Amino acid sequence: MNISIFDILGPVMIGPSSSHTAGAQRIGKAMHMICGGEEVAWVKFYLHGSFSHTLSGHGTDRALVAGLMGMDASDARIKTSLEIAKEKGMEIEFEPADLGDVHPNTVKVAAKTKSGREYTMIGSSVGGGEVEIVEIDGIPAKVSGKFPAIIITHEDRLGVIGRITSTLAENKINIVTVRHSREKKGGTATTMIETDQPIPQEVKETLEGPEYIQHVVTIAKFA
Repeated sequence: MNISIFDILGPVMIGPSSSHTAGAQRIGKAMHMICGGEEVAWVKFYLHGSFSHTLSGHGTDRALVAGLMGMDASDARIKTSLEIAKEKGMEIEFEPADLGDVHPNTVKVAAKTKSGREYTMIGSSVGGGEVEIVEIDGIPAKVSGKFPAIIITHEDRLGVIGRITSTLAENKINIVTVRHSREKKGGTATTMIETDQPIPQEVKETLEGPEYIQHVVTIAKFA
């Protein structure tokens, strides 16, 4: 088994906790990506398990908001992120919540951007600063942030996955992992693909084109 120095020391970050601070920052950063980098006007964090207990003591609140504003885990501004957000006019709410059978360090984020777009996401901090995004806009997901990713909701019909992967190949985008799920045969399906290269906007628009495609979300690498 290969063990890196990162595995021993954890991520470079503003502390005190890799799970409750660096992990929280990365969850916030993922939401920043999902919002397309737009400034957020309003956000509500539904905190599950230990996240609801470590909110201020471990800086979970500041880390979540910092990530949502696009800050990295080592950014010294994390300590004053709540004040910075207030200066930007961002409305922030925190609420304890039972999110069901999920990791103890889990949060659901609901946000509205200044342009009026609304997004939701559920993410878990699984230890050592590592995170896993498990739901985006109500769609099951499995995103670590270590690679760029694209999540496509579409009709479950023959050949769709082949067309998606062919489009990526034509644009010289190499696939790392593919995960696929569906509600039922012929119903709604979700295909999540991690890639070596970021997904350009023009490729996203190409994938959104066919009538059988319902929703496309791209996420840049954030971990």
